[in-house]
Amino acid sequence: MKKTILLSTILSAAIAMASYADDPTKLNGKATCAKCDLGIADKCQAAVVVTGADGKPVTYLSEANDQAKALHKEVCKGGKDATVEGTVSEKDGKKTIKITKYELK
Repeated sequence: MKKTILLSTILSAAIAMASYADDPTKLNGKATCAKCDLGIADKCQAAVVVTGADGKPVTYLSEANDQAKALHKEVCKGGKDATVEGTVSEKDGKKTIKITKYELK
């Protein structure tokens, strides 16, 4: 009985975490090129730099998709203030965002 309750609790927590990870996040900051402007990538790629809770900059690299490509065309060689919406995750110790939409200010 205890094993069943424990497994049920673990499964519920896993489902809740998976649902949370898919929730869209809005980032307000500077959209720019990770290679040309920030110098942190080998290839051109859209990135969003926001101010973290501690006041330090936090960089989110875009995952490749049509929205990221369109944003990059608008911000390479000169970043712009933007609101970027998408799914945030972390890969290889770097924060990433799968952009679903963006708006330049």
